[in-house]
Amino acid sequence: MNRLKLHVRKGDQVEVISGNHRGSTGKVLEVIARKERVLIEGVRMIKRHLKKSQDNPQGKIAEREGPIHISNVKVVERAERGKGKARKAKATKPKAEKKKAPAKRKAAKEEA
Repeated sequence: MNRLKLHVRKGDQVEVISGNHRGSTGKVLEVIARKERVLIEGVRMIKRHLKKSQDNPQGKIAEREGPIHISNVKVVERAERGKGKARKAKATKPKAEKKKAPAKRKAAKEEA
């Protein structure tokens, strides 16, 4: 499986450049790479009506962000990024060291 290279990452500040939400800005909450879509904080809010249940005895209208195609956003500000995950060196058994023959040195010529 190939990994897609996208111009936006989670945490970036982006602006919507086309579509119904053009001009809106927000922080990227999630990147859905295989569908080439992003969720942006406070942009394209969609409502979901939930039935009455033990969790919601009154029922509820839940709001959440909807996905926007990645081609419709541009990066305004990159998020701070660390150096990535620290990698630990693999613990390997030391190999038997080969002893090298001492390097032959040329004798200094003492001719005057």
